[in-house]
Amino acid sequence: MIILGLTGSIGMGKTTAAMAFRSLGVFVHDADKAVHSLMAPGGGATAAVLDAFPGVEKDGGVDRKALGALVFGKPAKLQQLEKILHPLVRQKQTTFLATSARRRQKLVVLDIPLLFETGGHARCDGVVVVSAPALIQKQRVMARPGMTKKRFDSILNHQMADQDKRRMADFVVLTGLSRHHGLRQIANIVTVTKAWKPRQWSARNNSKRMIMF
Repeated sequence: MIILGLTGSIGMGKTTAAMAFRSLGVFVHDADKAVHSLMAPGGGATAAVLDAFPGVEKDGGVDRKALGALVFGKPAKLQQLEKILHPLVRQKQTTFLATSARRRQKLVVLDIPLLFETGGHARCDGVVVVSAPALIQKQRVMARPGMTKKRFDSILNHQMADQDKRRMADFVVLTGLSRHHGLRQIANIVTVTKAWKPRQWSARNNSKRMIMF
């Protein structure tokens, strides 16, 4: 089974790319959704987060908006939160991979916003980075409810630069054009990667692949 990491900076079109993979029958694990479920009422991280960050409880779960306000611009608190969440997200990813393997999937995708920043790319056979011109990225992000330039800049500072992600990627999907163009790029990636020999889920192979569509 081939494991592809899907990542990209905020506003680059990663959600749309993940939907395109799903439309082609590829199983996709969404790390953001995993985090949300972990902090929902009864979630695996809820008790630990509420204990570490008093005052963010809402209806038995974690109020993500209140939590974000507590950790925004505070690296130490953000690291504290990540220490709680990241191991649990990894567990969910492992369960997803095992389930996908039992279902004899040839290709799966791990949708992880901070894939490179957390070292997750080392557990993938290849990485897909979504990218768009900086102007388009800014327009997309600033159109989101509650977004400010200060918050946008803070998010960018917490993420690896787009040019560095593209340099480290096996595939770069350009999302600044039409959705049809993006889907065609992803369909090509699916075709190419299904022919790869798995390195992470079975026998390892240290060969390097670099392709840009």
